[in-house]
Amino acid sequence: MASQTHGIQQLLAAEKRAAEKVSEARKRKARRLKQAKEEAQDEIEKYRKERERQFREFEAKHMGSREDVAAKIEVDTKQRIEEMNKAVLSQKAPVIQEILNLVYDIEPKMHKNYRI
Repeated sequence: MASQTHGIQQLLAAEKRAAEKVSEARKRKARRLKQAKEEAQDEIEKYRKERERQFREFEAKHMGSREDVAAKIEVDTKQRIEEMNKAVLSQKAPVIQEILNLVYDIEPKMHKNYRI
C-alpha cells in the first residue's frame, strides 16, 4: 500500500512538473510572439517611412514642389479670369442693347384664350 501511495505521489509530482513546464513554455511562446509582433511593427514602420521618402523624391522630381504647383495654378486662374472679364466687356454693350430692345419693343395683342 505504501508503494502505491508513493507511486501516486511520484505521478502527481511528475504531472505537476509537466504542467509547470507547459505553463513556462506557453509563457515563453507568448513573450516570443509579442517580441515578434513588435519587431514586425518596427520593420513595417521603417518600410513605410522609406517608401514615403521615395515618393516625396519622385513627386519633387516629376511634379515639382507643391509651392510650384500652387503658383502655376494661381497664374492660370488669374489668366482665365482676365479672359472672362475681357469677354464680358466686349459683349456687355450688345447684350444690354438687345435686352433694352426687347423691353421697349412691346406689341400689344390679345391673348389667344381671350374671347370676345
